[in-house]
Amino acid sequence: MISNLYQRNILALAAEARGAGRLPHPDGTADLRNPLCGDHVILDIAVSDGRIGHVGHDIKACVICQASASILCEIAAGLTDEDLKAGIKAVTAMLKEGIPPSGRPWEAWRDFAAIAPHGNRHRCVLLPLEAARDALQDALSDA
Repeated sequence: MISNLYQRNILALAAEARGAGRLPHPDGTADLRNPLCGDHVILDIAVSDGRIGHVGHDIKACVICQASASILCEIAAGLTDEDLKAGIKAVTAMLKEGIPPSGRPWEAWRDFAAIAPHGNRHRCVLLPLEAARDALQDALSDA
């Protein structure tokens, strides 16, 4: 059962740690925690024309959360608030209803389908996406 959660591709994504490190002058920041498992995500974004430009993070979290953050940092440039909301909805549907996300960039989260039966780990996958949404909203509210 544990091997379903920690597949090679999930471990590889976490090891890549794309976006690791805080941005020196972010336009928006979110600081989210998962009280169930202790995951902690601080995510910074730079914004250009209402879209994410750059992402940086400081994550103290499980491999699942780290892998999700790595994917997010690879695909985040150019995303809008609506894009992030759609992505959260698509990934949630995969985890709760077994509907794989389609279209770019959300199909990248298909690797997390094996986590669907483990409801207590869903937030681990979603936390970086939620942090990006909150950081972007923070940036846009200050604009």
